[in-house]
Amino acid sequence: MNIKEEIKESIFVKENLLNDKKLINQIEELANLCLESIKNGGKIIFAGNGGSFADSQHLTAEFVSRLRFDRSPLASVALGTNSSTMSAIGNDYGYDNVFKRELIALGSERDIFIPITTSGNSLNIILAIEEAKKIGIKTIVLTGNEGGKAKSISECIIVPSLRTERVQECHILIGHIVCGLVEEKIFKNS
Repeated sequence: MNIKEEIKESIFVKENLLNDKKLINQIEELANLCLESIKNGGKIIFAGNGGSFADSQHLTAEFVSRLRFDRSPLASVALGTNSSTMSAIGNDYGYDNVFKRELIALGSERDIFIPITTSGNSLNIILAIEEAKKIGIKTIVLTGNEGGKAKSISECIIVPSLRTERVQECHILIGHIVCGLVEEKIFKNS
């Protein structure tokens, strides 16, 4: 591994993101959907596995606590954070249903669902996306690797990289941008 090459690759992926007008528009649209959801009494629901699970919790914390300045909390939840609930669902219904079952319990059509999956193929995420459709929850998937199965069933923001770590770096960047835009529109313009 060459440290400078890793940094250059990270910059290259972010430059591709920066120069892709479609992706920029999708990020802005995601921020607008989050804003609309919150204004209508909804919440931002995240889900993910492994590093994407950590990203889900991280981004939920930015919305509920704060990102750039002191302000009132914004409604957000990361599915799977209650270990008792997750283990009960996993034991009784299988791990593939952990996010789906929690989404049924907590989600409403006023919410926005943002699953995070580097591959777009995690079955528990796919089942949750399908359930969100049934409930009427608007869903935008943060993914990479050309979108995977998620691309065929949902709107996706697809990071232009096949490397998991580059995709994850961009997911956090996108999440921070979205949170920052929502914060600014709600609190700086009021």
